[in-house]
Amino acid sequence: MPPSKPKTKSPRSESVYYGLRRAIIEQALMPGDKLTEDLIGDRFGVSRTIVRTALARLNVEGLVDLQPNKGAAIAQPSLSEAHDVFEARMCLERQVLTRLADKVTDSDIERLERHIALENKATPNDGPASIRLAGEFHILLADLAGNSVLSRYVDEVVSRCSLILALYGRPHSSDCSLNEHQQIVDALRARDGTRAVASMGHHLEAVTERALLSSTTDKHRDIRTILDYYAK
Repeated sequence: MPPSKPKTKSPRSESVYYGLRRAIIEQALMPGDKLTEDLIGDRFGVSRTIVRTALARLNVEGLVDLQPNKGAAIAQPSLSEAHDVFEARMCLERQVLTRLADKVTDSDIERLERHIALENKATPNDGPASIRLAGEFHILLADLAGNSVLSRYVDEVVSRCSLILALYGRPHSSDCSLNEHQQIVDALRARDGTRAVASMGHHLEAVTERALLSSTTDKHRDIRTILDYYAK
């Protein structure tokens, strides 16, 4: 199901939603972390009603689990669910490349190259930004393909894959991702749809291999400090 988008959005609710979502995607908040309404409201300076609205949206996207009498926690997908997510992602992103290869412009290629430059710049020093930018590369491809429904599904599935990587994967292998991203852009520049789709397939197979390995060890982290950073 695509992300839920209310008809009227409170700027404060949006701030909480995007702050928590970014913390999840950047793997600052990890699978299983408890999210108490009072703590989130205190760190973001909002009411519990606003917090509930943001958590409900994240629940629809599969990023947060909401259970009666147990509150909210970052989702912990099973290995079976993780395989299903990556299988769906493979189908969606191959279609993105098939569609984009037929309509890509020089301006589109320039935007993709600028994004890869940002990934290169973030890689040495900023792990969270590197993780987020790697996902945003795929979302940008979907946006450029020009199908808003497809783009929304890709946005959701890429976010869920980041959660899966946090739970099962080894440390982010940015060098491999960057090389694979560049191969996709090179194929698009050549207007070679077959090679672009094949490059995406190879890339997502590699991402899947990096993701579905073993569960990470538990580490104590200060949720208050994490929320303070994303509430800025």
